[in-house]
Amino acid sequence: KTNKQSGSLRQECVATEENPQVFFCCCEGNFCNERFTHLPDVGGPVIEPPPPAPVLLNLLVCSLLPVTMLSMALLLCFWMYRHRKPPYGHVDINEDPGASPPSPLLGLKPLQLLEVKARGRFGCVWKAQMMNDYVAVKIFPIQDKQSWQNERDMFSTPGMKHENLLHFIAAEKRGSNLETEFWLITEFHERGSLTDYLKGSVLSWTDLCHIAETMACGLAYLHEDVPRCKGEGPKPAIAHRDFKSKNVMLKADLSAVLGDLGLAVRFEPGKPPGDTHGQVGTWRYMAPEVLEGAINFQRDAFLRIDMYAVGLVLWELVSRCKAADGPVDEYMLPFEEEIGQHPSLEDLQDLVVHKKMRPAFKDCWLKHSGLAQLCETIEECWDHDAEARLSAGCVEERISQIRRLASVTTSDCLLSTVTSLTNVDLPPKESSI
Repeated sequence: KTNKQSGSLRQECVATEENPQVFFCCCEGNFCNERFTHLPDVGGPVIEPPPPAPVLLNLLVCSLLPVTMLSMALLLCFWMYRHRKPPYGHVDINEDPGASPPSPLLGLKPLQLLEVKARGRFGCVWKAQMMNDYVAVKIFPIQDKQSWQNERDMFSTPGMKHENLLHFIAAEKRGSNLETEFWLITEFHERGSLTDYLKGSVLSWTDLCHIAETMACGLAYLHEDVPRCKGEGPKPAIAHRDFKSKNVMLKADLSAVLGDLGLAVRFEPGKPPGDTHGQVGTWRYMAPEVLEGAINFQRDAFLRIDMYAVGLVLWELVSRCKAADGPVDEYMLPFEEEIGQHPSLEDLQDLVVHKKMRPAFKDCWLKHSGLAQLCETIEECWDHDAEARLSAGCVEERISQIRRLASVTTSDCLLSTVTSLTNVDLPPKESSI
């Protein structure tokens, strides 16, 4: 039914006395009750029903979507601003990052981060420019503060300036709260790590001897107790504890430089060595006694652990040397042929501890007098009996003597004085640790 009120035609919904809660609506025409009104009583106000749910939802989405998108854009911009690396910052050497040692730099020096060169367990290494020089900036996240602090302390130890140790420039703290980063600034070497170099290059006999000798020289100095000199206090013996080819840098002339002292430990007379818990380092380069957790927590025991890893790195060098009369294979990590690129701790324990296996020597290496003598030295470095291993100083002496006595042909493939080298007595183990 319809009736006129205020000059407009409308539908009327009424209830009956029998069913007061039920309204009966009448209208004429197709779909005439699509939008109807009802009267609670005759002459009462018209009550409009709420709009359908989809219409209300559409209104809400249209209203809130622009606000939400704008808020997300603002949050994203804020996050990017907080996490950006400053393209041109300053190294504030006077800022105290927590008992920071005196730095060789004075005042503010402009520092520009250029590109990431490497990523590791404790952070990433950037190539950066400071004034007119390139430097390496190792950035530690806040959770690795202890490693940063340990490496900073090792580099700041008296007597740590040596041509075959990475040159330390500065250490500093950046940011605050959860955004805190710890920076370690050292000299930069364009050739990168020994691992990277061996992947793309083969070695001549001369290059092999030079890298091996300077590497052993740096480790021998690190292991050595040096008395007071040049106005500094005495340098204690330091064990590296993560010696591997990735932590050996190469200068432009292929001289080796040792870096990454985040796990190193000092042995000062009359003082405890600090944190010397056992299984630290890289599994692939762990000595048998470390893999099986049977470490003697004494100075010499830790130095001998380093020497086992030296044997593996020397093997890597020999594997990429073209001096032998045979092909040079693609670069492989120690034990990569036996157990792949990502061995588990259990794989290495079974191979190194129980089976007492080591990376294999090729027959052609043993036919080259210089390489044969070097392989003998390698075997004495990775001996299963830790006390039988050579010292870094002894390895340096042996390589120096082999290099001097093994004169090579211009083709760098054959030795001209085989018999003279064969009859030479190499430095004995007694000069070891």
